[in-house]
Amino acid sequence: MKMRTPRTAAVAAAVLALIATGCSGKAGGGDSGGTGAGGVRTDKGVTDDAIRIGALTDMTGVYASLGKSVTQAQQLYVDKINEDGGICGRKLELTVRDHGYDAGKAIPAYTELQPKVVGFVQFLGSPFVSAVKERVDSRDKLLVLPQAWSADLLGSEYIRTIGATYDVETVNAVDFLLAEKRIAEGDPVGHVYFEGDYGENALKGSRYAAEKAGLTIVEQKIKPTDEDMSAQVAAFKKAGVKAVLVSAGPRQAASLVGVAAAGGLNVPVVGNNSAFAPQLLDTQAGPALRKDYYVAASTLPIGSKEPEPSRLAREYARAYPDDVLDNGVAAGWSAASAFGAALKRACDDKDLTRQGVVDALLSLDAYDSGFGIRHDFSDPNLPSTRESFVLKPDAGVEGGLTVYREAAASKNAEAFSFEK
Repeated sequence: MKMRTPRTAAVAAAVLALIATGCSGKAGGGDSGGTGAGGVRTDKGVTDDAIRIGALTDMTGVYASLGKSVTQAQQLYVDKINEDGGICGRKLELTVRDHGYDAGKAIPAYTELQPKVVGFVQFLGSPFVSAVKERVDSRDKLLVLPQAWSADLLGSEYIRTIGATYDVETVNAVDFLLAEKRIAEGDPVGHVYFEGDYGENALKGSRYAAEKAGLTIVEQKIKPTDEDMSAQVAAFKKAGVKAVLVSAGPRQAASLVGVAAAGGLNVPVVGNNSAFAPQLLDTQAGPALRKDYYVAASTLPIGSKEPEPSRLAREYARAYPDDVLDNGVAAGWSAASAFGAALKRACDDKDLTRQGVVDALLSLDAYDSGFGIRHDFSDPNLPSTRESFVLKPDAGVEGGLTVYREAAASKNAEAFSFEK
């Protein structure tokens, strides 16, 4: 059963209030429905000239670095598509709203943009996506590709995560530690996790993996505003943990690893996909991160020498020469290209309605964006993959991460059930 924290409850209450007041209206520009140019069916967000897509991101909050990279990569994708002539004779238009990882901004931003777009190529933050899930499924019925990987988002044909959900990602992380013989049966393993959908879904994975392997999870729940992990490290030292999992943000991961190293807690630490930023390598925590920190993720790192990451890294650097390359670039591009693939399939079907775009994505059962993993979007009850790369910080490569272990799904990850 999903645990409801005060923060999650407050988000849900805000959504209910907004739904109660109502927010109706048609998108402008002649996209009220019917058959448009080229004999293509359209409704909200699509005119004869444009396909409007929304992005709800964090440019000023706890995930500001990630949000900026994801959004700029998606704008780069839109620009490239438009340079090539667009999709279905129409140019893509990306409209962005910064919610600062604040429910008081995220939910109104969704309400504002929803009538104007065919779908959202980005909605950053599991709590906020979960909060509008019922509304998306029952009323708005548009495609939402969240930058969030909570399994609570499964079961919707409209909200489709790209990559392993946090629970499966964490199972892969634990099994990686077991395979590397860094932990063994009977060992205590620490887990720092954000309250709310992200952290608690990851905790579900660590508990499952621990039960399978005979481990003990030492839990430390924190808030996104908590940045000093001294108390958590002290608790882990007292418990004698042999490894630590981090389901939080980059700042929390850096504090944890740095404090642990300074205090003599020399154990491996594995973070979920959003628990790293390359800027951390230039901080006091940098040496400790390079030594024994790992990241589980569902894309090749942007510093990979494979063709697609290499090409994207060059083009991103040309477009944004003053900005840091990080894995948010890979995640943002992967989501945009999947959305674009759905639009192209919908165009072939002459159906650019919201439902037509959703159905087009559901038809993609072996989608490969060039970032190392094939994704199956055909079953809304399952994540698009159960595989995870294990990445390691490396200050000598662009983006600060290199592949330590190739993408794989452990036996426990394959067996994991998503029944609610």
